[in-house]
Amino acid sequence: MKLTENLNVVDVLPLISPLTLKKLLPLSDTAAETVTNARKAIQQILTGKDKRLLVIVGPCSIHDPEAAHDYAKRLKKLADQVSDKILIIMRVYFEKPRTTVGWKGLINDPELNGSHKINKGIELARKILLETNNMGLPCATEILDPITPQYLADLISWSAIGARTTESQTHRELASGLSMPVGFKNGTNGSLNVALNAMKSALQPHHFLGISQEGASSVIQTSGNDYVHLVLRGGSNGPNFDAVSIQIASDELTSGGLPKAIMIDCNHANSGKDPERQELVLKNLILQIKDGDQSIIGTMIESNINSGNQPISMEMEYGVSVTDACLDWDNTNRILLNAHESLKMNK
Repeated sequence: MKLTENLNVVDVLPLISPLTLKKLLPLSDTAAETVTNARKAIQQILTGKDKRLLVIVGPCSIHDPEAAHDYAKRLKKLADQVSDKILIIMRVYFEKPRTTVGWKGLINDPELNGSHKINKGIELARKILLETNNMGLPCATEILDPITPQYLADLISWSAIGARTTESQTHRELASGLSMPVGFKNGTNGSLNVALNAMKSALQPHHFLGISQEGASSVIQTSGNDYVHLVLRGGSNGPNFDAVSIQIASDELTSGGLPKAIMIDCNHANSGKDPERQELVLKNLILQIKDGDQSIIGTMIESNINSGNQPISMEMEYGVSVTDACLDWDNTNRILLNAHESLKMNK
């Protein structure tokens, strides 16, 4: 009999179960407290009860655990300095969507050489999250693969569904069951409709296929996620962080019966992918907040120890992104301290 399945599959390798990984790297009391407190604070910001600005800041992607630890130590110090006006969550992204092909992130290829040792990658990701949360610094990530949350979600305080996946039913269903607030980005063309529809979907209960903590294929039933919100990242038609774009988005949220909570992504199309311009976007949204806009709840900044980006090679520069270009640490520290001072003057 002729074979009719797996014709293009080269190999099928076993994956460690979520339960086994969590026994190997258990959630500590300190990390649990960090996550719980950060999630509650973000929920309060989304509902307007906490007037602080939510800032998701950190590398475009994590590729070097040592540099991630270094960055986290610096960010924790800054987070403590500005905590009265700004809630800082470290951007800890392990999965990268690709337009065509390319490095898919630390989980998929932890050795950055095409060996794709995913068991190693997912263990390394959990170690980094544990280490960061144990510092008292909460973590944010983009959920790309629908299986990885079972391994990592207990250590995540905020998550994003990216512009390429916001239209995906799988990711909308997944978001409905996540335990943390979730931001949906507008489409790559700048359209709000896909994100608004995604929010409506994620607010509702769903049934879908997934895996259990034991790693068994399962039917997942969710109750819906009350803490979904919109992330404006610009699009092919240009930026959408200006006051008019934000008012349009706010009106669309209201007419759709959705939470009027908007985060502004300072990078991507809003900065023309020029990391230095993120400062201009941040200054603009701070002015809008001071002018009375109550729909802006947060922002996202791509930042690393050193500026720019670099190709993956045998000799890479320390603390430089291997995906999108990032703002360097000194300037990140400066612009967030300036934002803090500006918000302090806002009565």
